[in-house]
Amino acid sequence: MRYVMLLEATQPQTPPPAGLMEAIMKLGEEATAAGALIDNAGLLPSAAGARITVTGGDLTVTDGPFAETKEMISYAVYEVRSKEEAVEWCSRFMKVHRDLWPEWTGSCRILQVMEF
Repeated sequence: MRYVMLLEATQPQTPPPAGLMEAIMKLGEEATAAGALIDNAGLLPSAAGARITVTGGDLTVTDGPFAETKEMISYAVYEVRSKEEAVEWCSRFMKVHRDLWPEWTGSCRILQVMEF
């Protein structure tokens, strides 16, 4: 099963600690070696994006930034055997942030990709 994980966060006032990226890279290498991590990348702030909506038959394009307090900051695509395995990988990623950057606040959506 394939899952997309979307990370949202509010930027804390403190900079990321020195060991954070190293811990993230180590976890990513482990997930890749296990054959679980297919793709991942950081995302630019919403100011660099756009939102397209359809309402009442009208198509509207709105340039960012958007009013949400949390920004979508990264995504990852995992190929795993179950939702529980996807939750486990995501939990490990979130724990790295919790443990190394206590001021950081974020959430991760885990969505299964529809396969035909």
